[in-house]
Amino acid sequence: MAKRNNFIAALLLFVCTAAAAAPDIRVNGLMPNQAVVTIDGKQRILKMGTPSPEGVSLIAADSQKAVLEWQGERIERTLTREISANYTERTEEEARIPRGRDNHFFTTGNINGQPVRFMVDTGAFAIAMTPVEADRLRLNWRQGERFVANTAGGGTPSYKVMLDSVSVGGITLHNITAAVIVADSTGEILLGMSFLEKTEMREEDNTLVLRKKY
Repeated sequence: MAKRNNFIAALLLFVCTAAAAAPDIRVNGLMPNQAVVTIDGKQRILKMGTPSPEGVSLIAADSQKAVLEWQGERIERTLTREISANYTERTEEEARIPRGRDNHFFTTGNINGQPVRFMVDTGAFAIAMTPVEADRLRLNWRQGERFVANTAGGGTPSYKVMLDSVSVGGITLHNITAAVIVADSTGEILLGMSFLEKTEMREEDNTLVLRKKY
């Protein structure tokens, strides 16, 4: 009986210890008051005041590090080692985007070889555009998968399309998901996470630096 009780006690201690173990957090991108992180293998965009589903909150962030909080414990994280170690190499696959009006980052680029203008939006799950832009780019978007996008105006009918290529600066990526937001008739093409998640991001001197992941 004593051995059985000892086994149960040890098992409970193991379960409690595992439950209290801090999550594995890696920082993939840093911007003022915002961080792109991976928590236990899941990518999250952390903004101050909004905790992740895992309970991780962003306290502060700059171009060097992020200060996080989990269950009352403060955690400091810099960019992951593989990012910082390779960051200055192979600059031909890098894009530098200066901060523009209203603190947004605007840049030119190409979609399927056609020139476009982007606004960086880490809150957009994919590259997003209007039907006008989609028609200009000759995308067969009306045959795409239909879904409802959550926008500032509520649920909006939208279509998913696949872009053959997207280029920004020295970075070119292929087979990138995009969304055509039917209710929008004007506006910039949003450079969302379907592109950004394949890059490493950091801000230096009011310039957003993107570097292609390998």
